Amino acid sequence: MAGLPLIWIIFIGFTLLSWLVSHQLQSRFKKYSKIPTANGMTGRDVVEKMLRDNGVQGVKIGSVEGQLTDHYNPTNKTINLSHEVYYGANVAAAAVAAHECGHALQHAQAYSMLQLRSALVPVVSFASHWVQWILLAGILLLQQFPQLMLIGICLFALMTLFSIVTLPVEIDASHRALAWLRNSGITTYESQESAKDALKWAAYTYVIAALSSLATLLYYIMIYLGRRD
Repeated sequence: MAGLPLIWIIFIGFTLLSWLVSHQLQSRFKKYSKIPTANGMTGRDVVEKMLRDNGVQGVKIGSVEGQLTDHYNPTNKTINLSHEVYYGANVAAAAVAAHECGHALQHAQAYSMLQLRSALVPVVSFASHWVQWILLAGILLLQQFPQLMLIGICLFALMTLFSIVTLPVEIDASHRALAWLRNSGITTYESQESAKDALKWAAYTYVIAALSSLATLLYYIMIYLGRRD
């Protein structure tokens, strides 16, 4: 490992962490998918009831391909549930569905961190297409044109900010989901802990992504600051 550049150590380390968290998340989802909801409600049923209980209208519910591909799209106000969650009448499906519905509630209530994240989307989308090329060119031309490296760092910093802003958005959505699941009686005392554990591991994926992005940003800053050494 001593001969590896720092960036590769960071990349390998966080790749392993990401794989471990993803493996645990899938394991938890599979385990809690065997625990039925108290009233037999599917993920779609959970979303419909949660929206209705909170007086939120105009949100569509759709089914998408893939496993754990669930997400909320604020652009067209659509909650997209994976097939297992959409039709699943179990604690794992209920937890994931309620979490995505939590984002719809954030949108309806103008939650500030969600608004900030949405505002960053166009900039981050642009940055993600160009940042690696700009950083590569910046490293190669560091002595002749250090401003290019600085531009790349600024773009990467925006992506890192997006990852960090995502954390409170996801945590808040989980808190909303768990509180509603408990108060609505969809989860029992025992199954509530299972739902909480499932969402906890889902949150870890965002934590790892944010830390990885921050560590990489600091690495590029070190390169820029050390250009005269």
